[in-house]
Amino acid sequence: MTTQRTSVHGQWSSGWVFILAATGSAIGLGNIWRFPYITAENGGGAFVLVYLVCIAFVGIPIMMAEIMLGRRGRQSPVNTMRTLAQEAGRSSHWGLVGILGVLAGFLILTFYSVVAGWAMAYIPRAASGMFVRADVAQTEAVFAALLSDPERLLAWHTLFIFITALVIAGGVRSGLERAVSLLMPSMFVLLLILVGYALSAPGFGEAMVYMFKPDFSQIDSSVVLVALGHAFFTLSLGMGSIMAYGAYLPQSSSIPGTTLYIAAVDTCVALLAGVAIFPVMFTHGVQPAEGGPGLIFKILPIAFGQMSYGRELSVIFFVLLSLAAWTSALSLLEPVTAWLVELRGYSRARAAGYAAAVAWLLGLGSLLSLNVWSGNKLFGMTFFELMEYLAVNIFLPVGGLLIVLFAAWRLAPSDSRAELKVGRHVYLVWQASARFIAPAGVLVILLQGLFGS
Repeated sequence: MTTQRTSVHGQWSSGWVFILAATGSAIGLGNIWRFPYITAENGGGAFVLVYLVCIAFVGIPIMMAEIMLGRRGRQSPVNTMRTLAQEAGRSSHWGLVGILGVLAGFLILTFYSVVAGWAMAYIPRAASGMFVRADVAQTEAVFAALLSDPERLLAWHTLFIFITALVIAGGVRSGLERAVSLLMPSMFVLLLILVGYALSAPGFGEAMVYMFKPDFSQIDSSVVLVALGHAFFTLSLGMGSIMAYGAYLPQSSSIPGTTLYIAAVDTCVALLAGVAIFPVMFTHGVQPAEGGPGLIFKILPIAFGQMSYGRELSVIFFVLLSLAAWTSALSLLEPVTAWLVELRGYSRARAAGYAAAVAWLLGLGSLLSLNVWSGNKLFGMTFFELMEYLAVNIFLPVGGLLIVLFAAWRLAPSDSRAELKVGRHVYLVWQASARFIAPAGVLVILLQGLFGS
């Protein structure tokens, strides 16, 4: 029998709002910044095909598990895991899995806000016409100057953390729901404007062949590993965000249905980002594979600078990038805020303020490692690189692996099926994927992160 609980933090007004919020969590810098350049580096259409398969067989089963656990527990990920474990007759130490996820998301926020600051900093630069007719040397100089200026980075980092905490302090309905209801439609409108321009670009046809015509000779083990890793990370799995948001999901909403919507929209946005970016680059003779991680900040501004209305479109693009970062950051701060409210009885504003202050402080280490502390390394990594390595390579996959194993092996099948509200055949497909396929995929991601080159 499903245990009915009420979250002390509130509840989404509808399943559709949850879809917006969870999609906002998933759609971040990974979709608009990382997806285009890793697609370029891994063979275009061949990579897209493998990525879609990984979303279906690894991402969706784990996301269903996280939402199911969140709604059944109706608490922060830490207390949800502890409570459900006790009810299932398991060790309360499963609560450590929730702590691991919350910690992973929190560490990501500390350096994510620094990168988000880059996107925000580029808005006034683009508006000033700085990239009009710029060449590679000029755009590289602009980016290098930004990273070498700790005071400017500090200002953007502080602003980003502040506006994120401000929304979280408002609560589920007045803060998160109101924000995602405004931000997500705005993001889609801005993205469609960019796609609309790309449709008329001379390089559109070439870009579509590049993205969607699979070259199976390009598929090897490295492409599969990259696609598998991105499918896991792009859906915000293993970091407590989806479980926390699932705790506010109305009981009447379909978990499989909302999961499919979220995965589909997240994937569509990633593909649309490529549709918006690649035609512009091909039109102006810029090869996508040349960009790497700096594609958005060093290569793409060159293409914008050569086109008609390039200044206006570049502003739209960096606003879009900033909004995507913001919606993801909200989901990173929410789990730890909810935990503090439950643990200490703090008000939402106080809990969000404390959590944001610590995130801001740790972010200083990542910020300074880009300039004045760049020579200081631990285990061969800067502070920024160390935080990213711990969160992304260890905490996230370990957390995701344990979450899906708990949902599929430790929770009673009658309870998980009752929460998922699916028929026998659909449940058996999910159970098989969650017990065997998805854990195997996450284990590969973990081993690659620990021992891969």
